Amino acid sequence: MASKERFWETKRLDEMTSSEWESLCDGCAQCCRLKFQDGDTGEITTTPVVCGLLDMRTCRCTHYEERHRLVDDCVELTTENVEQLEWMPETCAYRLLANGKKLFDWHPLISGDPKSVHKAGVSVKGQVVSERDVDPEDLLAHVVKWRS
Repeated sequence: MASKERFWETKRLDEMTSSEWESLCDGCAQCCRLKFQDGDTGEITTTPVVCGLLDMRTCRCTHYEERHRLVDDCVELTTENVEQLEWMPETCAYRLLANGKKLFDWHPLISGDPKSVHKAGVSVKGQVVSERDVDPEDLLAHVVKWRS
């Protein structure tokens, strides 16, 4: 990719167009995993259970434009909150760029391949179940330590 096309290396997050911002998402869907936060310690634990709106085959939201209306706790990622969302994976492009780091070689913007995130084993593809298939009473039984 020619350097003039590497907007993520020349622009701050708050300078990006909406299409540039959206293209930063690598499609890993790790942010779609259901999480719990301990009220006392603040520690966040994750489950291998994902939002019912996630297409587990493509790792993309089936109702992306409506997700915040349909899912009460779906967090909208913005330039204002990206640095505070510590539960975002360390591989997340938004988090990397906000912290002055470079994208990984497998990121679709670098590789040119939208499936490279899956090939690199970074996505949730093949590793999760939908919340539609899990009894809400059993969610805590699914808590795991996930690499980030």
